[in-house]
Amino acid sequence: MNWLRQAIASGEMKPGDRLVERELSARSGVSRGPVREAIMILEQEGLVVTHPYRGAEVAGISQREVREVLVPIRLTIERFAFREIAESRPPELLARLERLVEQMADAAASGAPPERLADLDVAFHEAVIAASGHTQALQIWRTIQPRVRAYFVRDAPSHASPQEIPRQHRALLDALRSGTAEEVDRAAMEHIETYLGDDPPPNAPA
Repeated sequence: MNWLRQAIASGEMKPGDRLVERELSARSGVSRGPVREAIMILEQEGLVVTHPYRGAEVAGISQREVREVLVPIRLTIERFAFREIAESRPPELLARLERLVEQMADAAASGAPPERLADLDVAFHEAVIAASGHTQALQIWRTIQPRVRAYFVRDAPSHASPQEIPRQHRALLDALRSGTAEEVDRAAMEHIETYLGDDPPPNAPA
């Protein structure tokens, strides 16, 4: 049910929109069983919430959740991962990150939708966490990754320019290539804290 995840992450389906199995089954052309399973998976990812008597609906992402949950978790696991990588600088990882930054630059220059930049963003950060070799850190990341991606897409209009995304990741990559562990740590912290963004406008989904 990637289309449903995409519809939620892109904002096509808004927080509070009800997810009715019958309607989703008709829309997707699959039976209600797989639709029900998809809703359960999306609930585990934090993109859907189920209420007694009301059923399932699209979950919102509040600025408070970002500030008090997502950012602190990211700071904990990613600062650790970036410092680990700064000690070893594995060439294969640096080459992969270089390709991702180049793809970000191409996507930003071509006016690609924010979903494309979001995919590249989470791929960059997951590559670093995975390369750190700590399975539990990667598992924690993957529990919040759908919410991280969804907020990235929602927050995309607040960026001064799409070019800011590859620029930030280029700075991170440069720090990994030649910076001290402390410089890498500082670059990672500053980058993640920019994820806080601004409060959405009154008519934006919370």
